[in-house]
Amino acid sequence: MNKKRLHQIITIFIAVVWCINSISKIFNLAPRHEAIVARILGASHSRTLTILIGIAELIMVLWIVLKFKPKFNAVVQIVIVLLMNIIEFTFAPDLLMWGKFNIIFALLFSYLVYYNQFKLSNA
Repeated sequence: MNKKRLHQIITIFIAVVWCINSISKIFNLAPRHEAIVARILGASHSRTLTILIGIAELIMVLWIVLKFKPKFNAVVQIVIVLLMNIIEFTFAPDLLMWGKFNIIFALLFSYLVYYNQFKLSNA
């Protein structure tokens, strides 16, 4: 498989990850998302905030698919994923799918975004 094709496949995978997470938040398919938001930002508006986060993730999907400023997009994704996971690791590790090991998946996903955009996209 050539680098260009691999880049396309990984780009689709990254967009799908964001899409699945956004749908999960918007439709409350994994209530732990709202529980995490409630723990970190407070329970009074946690459902609304969780939906808004899900909508922001759908915007990320659109941004990825449209390939608008893809390197800047990759940096934004990496910052968001790492920042979000550090905050969750600190304040709500018991609510994470893999507990404190979630940070490992965040690092791997961030590296995949980096590798895809800064190593493969120039092929």
